[in-house]
Amino acid sequence: MVKRVSRSTYHHGDLKSAVLLAAEKILERDGLQAVTLREVARTVGVSHTAPKNHFGDLTGLLTELAAGGYTKFAAALAEAVNSTSGNAGDRLRAMGSAYVVFARAHPKLFLLMFHSERLDMKRPSLLAAIDESRQSLRTAVISMAEDRPMKPLQVAAKATASWAFVHGLAMLLLDGRLKNTMASLPGVDVEIFLEAVLDAASAGD
Repeated sequence: MVKRVSRSTYHHGDLKSAVLLAAEKILERDGLQAVTLREVARTVGVSHTAPKNHFGDLTGLLTELAAGGYTKFAAALAEAVNSTSGNAGDRLRAMGSAYVVFARAHPKLFLLMFHSERLDMKRPSLLAAIDESRQSLRTAVISMAEDRPMKPLQVAAKATASWAFVHGLAMLLLDGRLKNTMASLPGVDVEIFLEAVLDAASAGD
């Protein structure tokens, strides 16, 4: 059960942060259909019209929630790269692992981030956050040119292939499509399986 935030939060000027935090908790607990302005306001402990002052409508709230997700996502990818001392391929592999780990840690937020039909794709904050996360991937791929020269088309192709692979893997895990595969591997948990899949994907790189 999501705890209500004291009404004093609104008076301290933290309503926007409180609403986003409550919306994310409701989203992860009950799903996207449960996130409404009225329910979020009730959880925060303010009038049902208060969130409109910051988000306008539900689309605005969901868009800002997704933007925040992308910002956290980009930070996780960047941290994975920066904490890896290996070559460019190792950094790209670490980013792939961080991508899937983030999706599993924030499954419904992750799905919202790619639910473009529920978001205002023209909102500057969302576009900036998306670009930030994409830049992390581009940077990791471009750094591979240190080991071998890559033309712009090769960079774009490698970035797209890497994104498609890890995103597809993340979605398979979130959708439960790999349960049978996992069940056929006694003693192998998701983390071990993820590392093995990434090893297999990077074997010929």
